[in-house]
Amino acid sequence: QVQLVESGGGSVQPGGSLRLSCAASGRIFSINAMGWYRQAPGKERELAANVISSGRIIYADSVKGRFTISRDNAKNTVYLQMDSLKPEDTAVYYCKTQARSSPFSSSWDDYWGQGTQVTVSS
Repeated sequence: QVQLVESGGGSVQPGGSLRLSCAASGRIFSINAMGWYRQAPGKERELAANVISSGRIIYADSVKGRFTISRDNAKNTVYLQMDSLKPEDTAVYYCKTQARSSPFSSSWDDYWGQGTQVTVSS
């Protein structure tokens, strides 16, 4: 099994910054994608940013130019630098990874973190 531990959420005023971290541990043979999703109250969970092992990065249009995702493969950790935060960025942010726990696994499994609250308010 793979465990994800997130940190870095909190409250900030509009225009402020926060940095989220997510570290994967446990039985990890290899990791494909690591990314961040978010879920605002009353809304569906949506992708914020994702980085795959090739280095390809995808951002939601709503965060382009303000959020930066990065990945430390040696530490199995993914970061999300969030700048110029807006009230509409308020949500629970979830880390997700696609990983294989064994060289004999034929497919990638999805693992989720417990979520961290980000609140942007004046």
